[in-house]
This record gives sequence, C-alpha cells and structure tokens, in this order.
Amino acid sequence: MLKKERETAALDAEAPIKVSPAVLEVLKQQREAMLSALDEDRPVYGVNTGMGRLSGTRLTAEQQSRHQWNLLVGRAVGGKPWLSAELTRALLRMRLRGFLRGDAAVSPELVVFLADRINDGFLPAVPRDSLGSAGEIIPLAHAFQTFVGLGTVLEEGAEIPAAEALRRRGVRPFVLGPKEGASLIQGSPLAEAYAWVCGKKLPRLIDWQTLCAAITVDVLGAPQAIYRGTRIERLIEGGATRPGVVQAPISVRVGPKVLEYVSQTVAELRETLHESWETPADSPGFVNGEFVPTTGYHAAALGLRMDAVKAALVHAAEVSVQRLHRLLDPQFSGLPPQLAVDPGPQAGLTPLHKRAAGELHAMRRLAAPATLGSLDTSAGQEDVQAFASQAGAELETVIGHFFAITACELIAGRQARYLLETPGAPKLGDTYAWLAARIEPVVVDRSLGPEIDKLAEVCREWRSRLEPGSPLTSPDGPAGAPNHEA
Repeated sequence: MLKKERETAALDAEAPIKVSPAVLEVLKQQREAMLSALDEDRPVYGVNTGMGRLSGTRLTAEQQSRHQWNLLVGRAVGGKPWLSAELTRALLRMRLRGFLRGDAAVSPELVVFLADRINDGFLPAVPRDSLGSAGEIIPLAHAFQTFVGLGTVLEEGAEIPAAEALRRRGVRPFVLGPKEGASLIQGSPLAEAYAWVCGKKLPRLIDWQTLCAAITVDVLGAPQAIYRGTRIERLIEGGATRPGVVQAPISVRVGPKVLEYVSQTVAELRETLHESWETPADSPGFVNGEFVPTTGYHAAALGLRMDAVKAALVHAAEVSVQRLHRLLDPQFSGLPPQLAVDPGPQAGLTPLHKRAAGELHAMRRLAAPATLGSLDTSAGQEDVQAFASQAGAELETVIGHFFAITACELIAGRQARYLLETPGAPKLGDTYAWLAARIEPVVVDRSLGPEIDKLAEVCREWRSRLEPGSPLTSPDGPAGAPNHEA
C-alpha cells in the first residue's frame, strides 16, 4: 500500500495528491513507535543531540523543543538563482515520496501538510547553485523553513514571505515535532528530482536526434546497409543512395551507435533512481523499531550516473553538429554551398551552424564530473560531498543546449530537402511536411534565432513517443513527427 502511494506521489506530476487514511494510520503507528523509543533517553542524532561536529552535545528538554526549528533556520545560507518551478515541485514530491516509505517516522500531520502544499502550488525559493554541504541540507533548509513561516516563496514570478503565502492559503505555520526538522533536511530528494525531471526529457531528445540522423542519411543519399537493425533503418526505407557515394562521413554512420549508448546511460540513471527511492534517507532512520544510521544523503551513485549521461550527450551533440556541417558542404550533399539559394550574396545556413557550435562549446564546459572535488567542512566531520544535485543542475543545462542543437539540425534538414525538391524516404515524408509547416525555407537571409528557440521548445514539450517498428504517428500532430511519451 505504501509503495503504491509513493509511486503516485512521484510519477503523476499532474494529479492532486491525497494520502489515504489507511496509509496515514500506518505512518501514525510508526511515529508513535519512534516517539516511544525516544523515551529511553539514549542519544539520537539530530533529535536530542547537536548535528555534525556537535553531535556529541546532548540537548536539554528545553533545547530540544526549539532544536528542530533551529535546524531549518541556521542552514538556509543559499541564494539566487532559485530552482525552476518544475524542479521545486519535483523536489517536494520526492520529499513526500520518501516520507511515505515510513522510515523517517514523521507525523501524519506533516505528511498531509506537505501533500497539501504540493496541491496548492506552494513554491519555496530554493537555491540552485553553490551547495557545498554533505547531503542537501542547504537547499532543503530553504525549501522547508517555509513550512514554519520563514524564508520566501515564489508566486507569479515574485518572492513573497512564506508566512504571507501560508496566510493567503488560510494555513498556519507548521509546528515541528521531535525529529521532523532533521527529517526535512536529510537525504537527497533534490538529486532525485533532477534525475526524475531530466529522465523524462531525455527519451524525447533521443527520439528527435534519431529523426535528425535519419534526415541527414536521407538527404545525403548515404548507403543504407550500415543501418540494418537500428531505429533509423525503417525511417530511411525506400530512400535513394546518391550515385558515387561509397561511404558517408563517420558522423553520419555512427549516429545509431552513439544514440544507443546515450539510451543505455539513461536506462542506468533510471535504475539508480529507483534504487534511491527504496533507500532510507534519514540518518538515523527508524527501521524495525530501531534508530539506524544510514548514508542515504550521499547520492554519489545518482550524481555519477547524471555525470555519465552528460558526457554521453556531449559526444552525441558533437556528432550532431558535425552532421549539420556536412549538410552545408556541397562535397557531401550535392547541394548549393551553405544551403543558400544564392550562394555568395547570401550566407545561407552557416550562421545556424555557428549557433550549434556555440551550444556545443557550452555543453563541453559542463562535461567535467560535478561529483568530484570534495572538501573538509564542519571542522572535518563532513569531509566528503557527493555534489549530486549539482550534477543534476548541469545535466538539465546540457539537455537545454542539446535541444537547441537539435533544432538547428532540423532546420538544416528542412532547408536541404527544400533545395532537393524531391520527396525523400517515404516514411520521412510526414516529418518533412511537419517541419515545412513550421519553418519557412530560407530563400533570403533572415534572423533564425527566434525560430531555433521556438522549435527547440516544441521539441522539449512534444508529448508522445516514437516506438521502434511502428509507423510514425502521433496524437498531437501529423504523422511522422516524433512521438514522445511525457
């Protein structure tokens, strides 16, 4: 039962969350057992002791009553830029998902409060960068101090005090009980949020890149035998090989292999995310009636997976940019130089390639692993950091750059097909028509920047999926456009 509710909390980002009475009863029993265990007066990290280097300090009953509030306040040292609304909502869902596992032993009231804030669009201002802690205590302190009426919330593009945002909702600030402040700032729900959000975008990107590769093969009239058994094979079926072309450039030939590797790294990221979902995040967690120390805050596995996806995407983007350059070269395309209608007086699409090269350069600068570079903090108590959420932030940025490159390649493919004035591979016909309906041919030089950005956004938001072995059909647009699953 708890597992089903956890899946709903994470996987259906549109549906309102309602935690069932049966689940709340299970959480209540777990909470009561945890509070009973606290009565034994043994030291419990972050509950009746300090945290970090101060974990050896026992707290008096009076200090404990204020301690959970202090945990949220003293660690909110981050600043702008804030997370996007999409990532903030995902962060709240990942936190709820973890609480529904039960080992945090927070109260049912806190779980309901969190679910209600997700449902009413409550968006804490959470820092995106400069997060140098073990785990995610800085962003999580910013996120959840808002529950007690501190910090700021984003509403309609503006920051307002959290207390005011709660008042507008007719809600009183939450009063934290034992262990609840510590539970709110432990674990790595932000890294999970990045893995989840990026994981949904990546299949779309792979599908669009598959189409880009197929279009280039079709336009260049490349020999098709090398594509047997790949997703590209069925897209280029019936296309013609250009006379005299014995072998296409490497960037054209290796497209399927490169995208297959990207898909593999994405699958591994997804698998690691599911493992993270089932790992206790609190340290200590309350498992089988005992307080158990854990390492769930050290999300290095997620961070390293996201770093691996970054590297794979950069290589795939290098292939994409090179394919685009080959389309502009008459040696390979047989078309006018730079895909210009009137080469010389017109620049054609060379500036488009320069935009793609700039996007690729930005991606390359982000290819270094974000998960490396630990430093001593907390007087040596915290001497290793995972930086997993930073890997996620960089992956999100890399994906954005790659969608822009993809838009550039699609525009070049559309222009090349216009200049060829032939229909091309039959199964790409609807794709060419879809592109033609959105991108006018470049018959005279014009500013393509807005068109690149608009097409990149369309690609990011396309909501159905291209299934291997099936016709290219989509409920959201004409047949032949990529079918991306949200």
